[in-house]
Amino acid sequence: MNQLDKELQLIKAKVNAMWELVELQVASAREALETTNPQLARKVVKRDKKVNDFDLKIDRMCENFFALYNPVAVDLRWMLATLKINANLERIGDSAEGIAQQVCEVESAFAPALLEATRFTEMYDAAQAMLADAFLAFDEQDTSLARQLIQRDKLLNKINGRKDKVLVQYMQQHPDQMNHCLKLSSVLQKLERIGDQVTNISEEVIFYVDAKMIKHKSMKKKTKDKKNKPEEGESPSI
Repeated sequence: MNQLDKELQLIKAKVNAMWELVELQVASAREALETTNPQLARKVVKRDKKVNDFDLKIDRMCENFFALYNPVAVDLRWMLATLKINANLERIGDSAEGIAQQVCEVESAFAPALLEATRFTEMYDAAQAMLADAFLAFDEQDTSLARQLIQRDKLLNKINGRKDKVLVQYMQQHPDQMNHCLKLSSVLQKLERIGDQVTNISEEVIFYVDAKMIKHKSMKKKTKDKKNKPEEGESPSI
């Protein structure tokens, strides 16, 4: 193994370690919420500094690699993808910290009926599974799995998109739980953002492996779908 390959392996090992920590953060934030454990939530908040340290370290390692080896072709694509994946992992870490912060600010447990009504468990399961599978796609260069992840993000968007209506109805029936509803709304929004970040990671895997940029294509499709979507109360054109 030449020196260039050794440096690439060092960077990949650092990214893998960061990924493991971020998955721990997401899992711990969930446990803290489901068990109403503010001590665990504070650990998640404190541990976010370590995620940020990983982010800075990986950035520096990538910058040094560019300066020393001037990579081309697949090595260049890998480095560019890794830089963006690193940034997305850091943002997922921020989302986990944000979920933990919500737990720190409540004094009692979230009602099981509230969690069920908002499909919290289903959404969290999906977000964690996406994050784990994104690592497999990156580690195994599996673009088929990466493309599946982009489609799976639609579930998180759907659940998040209906949360306001569900929470308003729940608050009308349980006005004493308004604070919990607002906190949970923030949590669901952060889970939706995790799905977005995993989608970004999946797009970078496809770019690195297949040398195909699909990000702007998917953005154009979303814009087109939004334009073609009928307004509330309007019948769709036939």
